[in-house]
Amino acid sequence: MSDTFPTAPPATVTRLERDAVPAEIVDRLRAGAIVAAAEVGVIDLTGSAEGAITCLQGLLTNDLEKPGDGAFVYGALLTPKGMIVVDGWAARLGSRVRYTVPADGRERALVILQRSVPPRLARSADRTDDTTVLRLAGAHAVAVMGAAGLPVPHAANRVMENSAGDVAFEVARTSDVAPFIFQVTVAAEHTEQIRTRLIEAGAYSTNADALELARILAGWPRLASEVDEKTLPQEVRFDEIGGVSYTKGCYTGQETVSRLHFRGHANRQLRGLLFESDPPAAPASGWSAVTHDEQDVGRVTSIAWLPDGGGSVLGRWIGLAILRREVPIGATVRAAGREARVVALPFDATYVAPA
Repeated sequence: MSDTFPTAPPATVTRLERDAVPAEIVDRLRAGAIVAAAEVGVIDLTGSAEGAITCLQGLLTNDLEKPGDGAFVYGALLTPKGMIVVDGWAARLGSRVRYTVPADGRERALVILQRSVPPRLARSADRTDDTTVLRLAGAHAVAVMGAAGLPVPHAANRVMENSAGDVAFEVARTSDVAPFIFQVTVAAEHTEQIRTRLIEAGAYSTNADALELARILAGWPRLASEVDEKTLPQEVRFDEIGGVSYTKGCYTGQETVSRLHFRGHANRQLRGLLFESDPPAAPASGWSAVTHDEQDVGRVTSIAWLPDGGGSVLGRWIGLAILRREVPIGATVRAAGREARVVALPFDATYVAPA
């Protein structure tokens, strides 16, 4: 794939150690809200009339046209063979589409857009350096946004432009299964003004590690961890998390994705892991293997210490793994050098019980 796209990020296991996320984060996710700056790239695609929307519609796994202006959808850009190149959130406002992608995928997204989109229809611009993306997660995120005086979309998967005082911002609302509730995009020089409003309204200010914990709990894929150069959308829960449309028109890689959906099934699936008490071992390089009945059945992709959040049955290691589909839920496997139980996703942060 290096002949077409920039070199993929090196394979790595995302790992949150015991001291990475304080216990209060678990409580805030369960009965409060957290806010943190996301480590992302921001790319604007603009054009005349419907140029930007039409062009990205022909590349993205999800549907931007049907939900109309104000749509906010998760989706990926694929190779012609249906493998994920980069994933992200697309926000449609007027004739502009803003695609927010993982920081490691920014260059890859830019290359695809620059090579695939005719300049007469639309042009891409990297807004990463002058833009901040704040993400709000937790059960009370809606209340916090209201207390902060920040207007929000009243439905899931919608985005709107607004302002607070003299500060303009864009606020998007995700679906119930996403690892965060709101995404607030603001000019970098106004970041602290918006962050301060959210903190004063009750949000717990934290860092990207807390967003990573929320991602793992939600069973959401990450580029270079769950997603490599040979990953198909259905292997990393795109059906469950609403990342692919089977009713929209053609897009790059659609033939493979549709054939797998209508005529077959993915041979690999993203699953959760509940580890025993010992910390999972760090891999020598790349990913850690998973074995079941002495057979190699997959790889560990993310690991996190889930702290005890005020009396919940937590305080244990959890993880994500790409496993062969024949490994059943409830199976005991050897993962990252430790015993672990395979569980369905998403995790329930309140009731994660011992294996």
